[in-house]
Amino acid sequence: MDTQQQLSPLTIALHWVIALTLIALIGIGFYMSWYEVYPLYDWHKAFGVLIFAVVLLRVWWRIKNGWPVPVREYPKLEHRLAQATHWLLIVGTVLMPVSGMMYSGLGGYGIKVFGWAMVPGNKNAEGQTEPFHAGLSSLGQFTHEWLGYLLVVAIILHLAGALKHHLIDKDRTLLRMLGRK
Repeated sequence: MDTQQQLSPLTIALHWVIALTLIALIGIGFYMSWYEVYPLYDWHKAFGVLIFAVVLLRVWWRIKNGWPVPVREYPKLEHRLAQATHWLLIVGTVLMPVSGMMYSGLGGYGIKVFGWAMVPGNKNAEGQTEPFHAGLSSLGQFTHEWLGYLLVVAIILHLAGALKHHLIDKDRTLLRMLGRK
């Protein structure tokens, strides 16, 4: 379990696996959409589905373990900003893969996890992609795109906070997340 002095190995592992994977997937997602690099979509979807399983484990662990206790008292505004950012990151990491699966699965594009068709694509007689539900697919696309931008802001705030704790406050917040005593 997490303490004020030390986080559990599971908390640390879940944080870093999700953080690094999410940052990579967001970067690849922007690259794919801006430059229309279609061959990367199947990889993006496969890793998105896999990280979703890890995200669900993290949510379960957060509910069971509670939020980490701050290493010291902070000004009320700073504490509230940190709480809001953490909530945005947790909710965003759940909704990002869900919205991506809505967009792709309901849009008829299918979802493959390393060759296994989790949701088959839907093509008409002419070979054109046909959505299963265009409205929900569009909602998924909109949500997935805007969550990407929102998560970039949250990640920048989170990194800035971690660096502030380490470089300005000189407290143990970052060291604790790195597993250092």
